Amino acid sequence: MSHPIIRPARADEYDDIGRVWMESWVSTGLEQASGFLLANLRARVRREIANGWSLFVADDNGSIAAMLALHLPKLYLDMLFVAPAYQGQSLGRKLLAFTRTQMPDEMHLRCVRENEKAWRWYEREGFVFEKEEVEPSNGFVMKYYRWKAKGNAR
Repeated sequence: MSHPIIRPARADEYDDIGRVWMESWVSTGLEQASGFLLANLRARVRREIANGWSLFVADDNGSIAAMLALHLPKLYLDMLFVAPAYQGQSLGRKLLAFTRTQMPDEMHLRCVRENEKAWRWYEREGFVFEKEEVEPSNGFVMKYYRWKAKGNAR
């Protein structure tokens, strides 16, 4: 693997970003790939951009290796998905380090309770569990986390 560069996403990449999102999500075993899922994720990329996402990609010489969606005003790391071919190569850690440059003092996130690999990773990276709630739009139980920079009081 070369060293992908993290940069803002371009509008002409939104469909590819939706594909990377789906492939990464499907790699968790929580859902099957389908044209319906892909269409929904592609539409959601555009909708979330309109609702305030700052969208970044990890670009590996023109291939999208990962997507990162932040909602900076809300201090929210909304999506971090690494394409299956790039998983296990510290790209997630690089994206998280980049995220901490964008939100250096504090951030929040949530992930699906059944995606144990993800939430255990966030816990190892210093995120603190806050609560669980059912997400009404999809029925998944979500685990909510918070991270604060060292020296920041709880």
